[in-house]
Amino acid sequence: MRPAILLYLAAVVLSTSMVMAAGAPFDVPGLKKDIEFTKAGDISLTLDAYVPEGEGPFAACILVHGGGFTKGDKHTFITPLFEPLTKAGFVWFTIDYRLAPQHQWPACADDVNAAIKWVKAHASEYKVDVKRIAIIGESAGGHLVSWAGVTATDETKVAAVVPFYAPHDLVTHVKRRNEMRGLGDLIGSSEMNEANFKKLEEISPSQFVKPGLPPFLQIHGDTDTTVAHEQSVQFEAKMKAAGNSCETITVPGGGHGMGGWSKLNSNYAEQMIAWLRKALK
Repeated sequence: MRPAILLYLAAVVLSTSMVMAAGAPFDVPGLKKDIEFTKAGDISLTLDAYVPEGEGPFAACILVHGGGFTKGDKHTFITPLFEPLTKAGFVWFTIDYRLAPQHQWPACADDVNAAIKWVKAHASEYKVDVKRIAIIGESAGGHLVSWAGVTATDETKVAAVVPFYAPHDLVTHVKRRNEMRGLGDLIGSSEMNEANFKKLEEISPSQFVKPGLPPFLQIHGDTDTTVAHEQSVQFEAKMKAAGNSCETITVPGGGHGMGGWSKLNSNYAEQMIAWLRKALK
């Protein structure tokens, strides 16, 4: 076989293995891709949708990726959840949203709410039980689903919220790291000053905890150096103090990003599925 052909075949194998390792949505049979759920000016925002076989209606999950509010898309970071949700028989949607610094707060939060409204409006088409919708997000996406959960209106309220390693108290979060990072892009300034701390306080989910919220399940590694595990501990305490249901699954040895947890032999996904089935029964 010619060397050029061997190189080509090697490239194909490498490319395929990289896609599979990343958990790309193209590995999910029957996934409906790039469906527009809203338009922000001239920007079309899309989602991918998986619908199980059967009559339904089914419980559904809306997935929101992380990336520090500045990067990522519906095919990154959140992909380890595609397989367990598919095998468990949930309808699920993975969404894009506008990113900073081009789009500052509240663009990303508005986009998550737009996705919730769209799923409800198209429930019959995608076999969704509107009374059994959960929102699941990781990192920045975890913040966004928690924000959506604690500030919901009648149009955007959901039955359950699952934030992975989410920053809930943004002031404490940036002071611990002594830098703003993507949050500076989100609010339009990276200065560590009182004016910016006030802005972060105003978009911290922990500041909006009140009675009557949907149940929350937090999932967080105990060696996370990006978002401290203490963020989840304190948020759970605040939720319970207000009379809400909030549980936390701690992943021993887990750092920031569920993609790195595959080597830890953690059953966090199975625990999440069991919790979702109970919360969305």
